[in-house]
Amino acid sequence: MNFFPDETGRMSQFDQSITDALIEQQSSIQAAWLATLEESGAVRGVRADELKKQTADFLKLFSEGVVESGGDYWGANGWAGTREFLEALSHSRALQGLDAQQTATFVFSLKRPLFDLLQRETSVPPASLVTQITLVSELLDMMGLHTVRTFQKARESVIKRQQEELLELSTPVVKLWDGVLALPMIGTLDSQRTQVVMESLLQRIVDTGSDIAIIDITGVPTVDTLVAQHLLKTVTAIRLMGADCIISGVRPQIAQTIVHLGLDLEGIVTKANLADAFALALRRSGLTVTKAS
Repeated sequence: MNFFPDETGRMSQFDQSITDALIEQQSSIQAAWLATLEESGAVRGVRADELKKQTADFLKLFSEGVVESGGDYWGANGWAGTREFLEALSHSRALQGLDAQQTATFVFSLKRPLFDLLQRETSVPPASLVTQITLVSELLDMMGLHTVRTFQKARESVIKRQQEELLELSTPVVKLWDGVLALPMIGTLDSQRTQVVMESLLQRIVDTGSDIAIIDITGVPTVDTLVAQHLLKTVTAIRLMGADCIISGVRPQIAQTIVHLGLDLEGIVTKANLADAFALALRRSGLTVTKAS
């Protein structure tokens, strides 16, 4: 006999004939399960050979878990292999861009084939059959919830990594000339992005030994008190590294906003566009640009 906990934590008996049927009828269960998955539409985005292997591997682990659990609950060592499989499956499907419903349906769609098996192949008395079906249903529910939780964590990890990559791509540090760097800003500045900006720019100043850094805010839609504070922090950090900073792209609307807010930009050189800032940086470097005759 094998045992599984009910919702109150008590151990409920799982008839031995069910264990025998799970082991002996895996092929027929898999065929019915694949048909159910196809019917539910949960196979979209998954290769047929991959799905066939996944269902076969899960049924094997499921049967082993039934045998090895020995009355332990879903979180016990007897189900370790099944948990690891479902966690790997969830992570893989999150990376593939599949949704949580498709992932959960992989587990929940096994209910119908198992219920059919219990009614057809086992020697469970009719009076006990409902209890046995309930036990199987509760077990698969716990597995499905575990799958969804793992999937959500994996998706959150993917989204966080994508956000970090987008931040890095949106803050490229460009070398305009020997000793002159430029950082074109596009979009709204917030605390997280300001940190990425400072780290990227300061590291490039160290790597290139640059003396002048230009921060171009032409692509920043609005400047409020918070954005201005972030800019001031970045400028301060640049100066602490021994470099000068020029802010370009100060449009009339932004200039009026800064004045209206009463922000103190004393000591910070600003220019209307990147070309003017670059020309100033060249002059500070002792260089001039002339037209070829």
